[in-house]
Amino acid sequence: MHQPPELPDCVYPTQPIYIYPKSPTPKHFLYLSNLDDQKFLRFSIKYLYLYKKGVCLETLKSSLSRTLVDYYPLAGRLRVSREGGQKLEVDCNGEGAIFAEAFMDFTAEEFLQISTRPNRSWRKLLYRVEGQSFLSIPPLVVQVTTLRCGGMFVCTAINHCLADGIGSSQFLHAWAHFTTKPHSYLSVAPFHSRSLLCPRAPPRITFPHPEFTKTAPQHSPLFDLTQFTTTLSQPLVPTSTTFSPSLILRLKRLCVPSLKCTSFEALASHVWRAWIKTLNPPPHLRIKLLFSINIRKRLKPELPQGFYGNGFVLGCAESTVKELVDANLRFGVELVQEAKESLDDKYIRSMVDLMEEMRPSPDLSASLVISQWSKLGLDELDFGEGGPLHMGPVASEIYCLFLPVIGDPDATRVLMSVPESVVHEFEYYMNDLDLFDRDEREDEGMEIV
Repeated sequence: MHQPPELPDCVYPTQPIYIYPKSPTPKHFLYLSNLDDQKFLRFSIKYLYLYKKGVCLETLKSSLSRTLVDYYPLAGRLRVSREGGQKLEVDCNGEGAIFAEAFMDFTAEEFLQISTRPNRSWRKLLYRVEGQSFLSIPPLVVQVTTLRCGGMFVCTAINHCLADGIGSSQFLHAWAHFTTKPHSYLSVAPFHSRSLLCPRAPPRITFPHPEFTKTAPQHSPLFDLTQFTTTLSQPLVPTSTTFSPSLILRLKRLCVPSLKCTSFEALASHVWRAWIKTLNPPPHLRIKLLFSINIRKRLKPELPQGFYGNGFVLGCAESTVKELVDANLRFGVELVQEAKESLDDKYIRSMVDLMEEMRPSPDLSASLVISQWSKLGLDELDFGEGGPLHMGPVASEIYCLFLPVIGDPDATRVLMSVPESVVHEFEYYMNDLDLFDRDEREDEGMEIV
């Protein structure tokens, strides 16, 4: 398979520095909720932005320093809780975020030509912090890379234990706000307390939680789909498919009039089915679709405006391979809708209590995980010289990302990695919407011509 060209090395004119909050901030230990402290969130969310015109580095440093006054936990350090065990907390000590400045002999136009599919060389755009463990890396790392054409990359790594996608977007927009309006105030201040997400005493697990429960298939008890996708003797290769508003509408129309659905529900069902048809696992294997759901307004009481923490849980749709592949698109959509509807206050409280009792990890053995970045406003980030030319992750992992499309707020780009030997087959199923038209007509007894 054709390998995309690698980026040249970055030149660092100076050593990275620490950016401290501009004025004194509270010094205390910040409690992390069970939703923050999940083991599978112990990594950094890495965003990559490309801009046509650069912004003064000193201005970016100054505005970041001002932003850290409000978002002061990002200037602190993660540590093991004083209560012991595996629980983490944030020492809000003002030790600062890392800021690296670099130069790359490359142009914005050259990057746009290769921007649909990340490759490992993109990691050069984020300064690598050497640390003995996850805890020794500051919660916020920033690299701004100036380009030969006068453009710039802004790359950030935000510790996922401190914030979800909504929270990280909230922080980035605050930074952009103070860059363009240094003497103003935020219209929505971050709310750092996680006390509303504390477990109940005693914990009460009142629901089954399939998102954490491994299910053994009837005829293949040792089959692990995650292992299967990484041991086909080929590396994982990123794939990128853009769905225009008209294509998404076409998917949604396959569900009406008997079922109304959102763009996410239709697209998630389509991607899940394409992924399973491509991998072709045993027909009786039970498979799952795990997807992030914002719970800020699902709890009673609702989380405060500006809540800065992990305010999401994983919804779980579940089926056998045969049921999903043989059914029409509506089948998968209904499973996604049922999973969303089950996530009320009582279910979420039960999940938080389960995490207190058992500290489980999501069942990834036979699951596709979708994280939606496309509706977070990430593509609107403007530091004063216009919006981004490109927005996306630094790398493509095994998880599936729904990304925004610059200039088209109703479109979605689907990015995920699959084994190299099945890339073309996966892309075929992703793009062949006629396949679903045929399925619908077969279900309705219509003649296919």
